Amino acid sequence: MNRYKPLWALVLILLVTSCAKSNEEAERAEMGGAGNCNTTNMSYATDIAPILQANCYACHSNANQSISGISLEGHSNLKKVADDGRLIGVITHAAGYPPMPQIGPKLSDCNINKIKSWVNSGSPNN
Repeated sequence: MNRYKPLWALVLILLVTSCAKSNEEAERAEMGGAGNCNTTNMSYATDIAPILQANCYACHSNANQSISGISLEGHSNLKKVADDGRLIGVITHAAGYPPMPQIGPKLSDCNINKIKSWVNSGSPNN
């Protein structure tokens, strides 16, 4: 059994290295390439709605608002919570706001920055 320990150690190192590389590649792909997170000219329809659909609509869609009392589906619903500061407060886990999403991990820094950029540009319906 002892003669296989180095082999198992090598397999474990390769697995850990492979997983780390996969996570880095997934994050780069989300950021649009070589580690850059493009936050210019954010579009509600193209950039923001897909993030919310993937991370928020399980509890905050029109169909599921009875769960949370808040729907983020549709520009007018989202604009209300964007304009009053709640959206940024909850996704950044700022003090005084409930951290969102509750049923998943915190949004990536890139997605948070995309949403911040969109809100800072006036939360346009584009």
